[in-house]
Amino acid sequence: MSQSVSSKPHAAQAALAAPDVELRNVSKVFAGELAVQGINLEIRQGEFFSILGPSGCGKTTTLRMIAGFETPSTGELLIQNQDMQQVPPHRRSVNTVFQSYALFDHMSVWDNIAFGLRVKRQARSDIRQRVGEALQLVQMETLAKRYPSQLSGGQKQRVALARAIVNRPAVMLLDEPLGALDLKLRKQMQVELSNLHRRLGITFIMVTHDQEEALSLSDRIAVMRAGQIEQVGSPSEIYEQPNTAFVADFIGETNLLSGKAERLSTSKICLFTHSGLRIVAQQSVAQPPAAIAAEAYPADISVRPEKLVLSAEAPAVADNCFEGRVCHMMYLGTHVHCMVELTTGDRLTVLQSNQTPYKPNPDMPVFVSWQAADCRALLAEHPTESP
Repeated sequence: MSQSVSSKPHAAQAALAAPDVELRNVSKVFAGELAVQGINLEIRQGEFFSILGPSGCGKTTTLRMIAGFETPSTGELLIQNQDMQQVPPHRRSVNTVFQSYALFDHMSVWDNIAFGLRVKRQARSDIRQRVGEALQLVQMETLAKRYPSQLSGGQKQRVALARAIVNRPAVMLLDEPLGALDLKLRKQMQVELSNLHRRLGITFIMVTHDQEEALSLSDRIAVMRAGQIEQVGSPSEIYEQPNTAFVADFIGETNLLSGKAERLSTSKICLFTHSGLRIVAQQSVAQPPAAIAAEAYPADISVRPEKLVLSAEAPAVADNCFEGRVCHMMYLGTHVHCMVELTTGDRLTVLQSNQTPYKPNPDMPVFVSWQAADCRALLAEHPTESP
């Protein structure tokens, strides 16, 4: 497959498309425990949609309900406007690609891909044509006679994808599809998966715990936590504008500082941390309750490591500039990862390009600064009083 990542020109069309999959107040209970609670989702036709979250958050259960392997305890699940309540998995216009590939070891690549069509008693000529097309899509034509034991991990994943594609589903379900691959191959397969989605133009729904994978592949992402959806948005919205401290901390790396916030104006707040820092943020994701709008209220500030600037001298800025020392450094090739301990005892992570002129050494005194516009102000999830 091509090694160039598409710019997803279909994404704008997908944003206007009718939903292929709808979940309306869907919940799932296992042995009295809520695994999924009140999920509402509309997944549009032709988009690449990822469900992201930590282990045990309910993302795989959600995917299994769409596939028909689990039945919702409450709520409605629709695929292409059809209620799926009484529709078994094999009657749904979906196909699932699993992390384990689930290939038949005693069958050749060609026979693995043709298996579903034979079960459906398709004509031989139709099977030959469709298997050939699927093999071409995943660039496995020359390996059609091999068996799974003769394939690499990436080749097995391509066969699993071809076996799903050959059935021409309306929706492709991907359950941690690249999780069994090593890092280099996983990066390569991300590119191939994106290009495959672009060429097919069908709806992809992927479950993953890999934040980078979700950010690089998706048109939209749903972040789940403890059976509920924390936020749905484009990759840039999820990363740059998290709605909660959990989303800010789970997606990528961030510095989270807690304290009491006061509104300075309609566009700025000031956070006083428990350690004594005064931080100004230009944007706030949520208004505090009306009763305390004019008072201090518990809040968190999120600022990404790449937004922080290190300098030997104090910069000429009025806000968000603090003195400290570099207590740890890691060279990452394109970037340098620094841990800075402020005079208050707070520790901040800084990610700076290796092209940056200023390069501090461990234990050097430094100043850390950032713009108010680079902060994200969030209402505290579990307000606590200052000790």
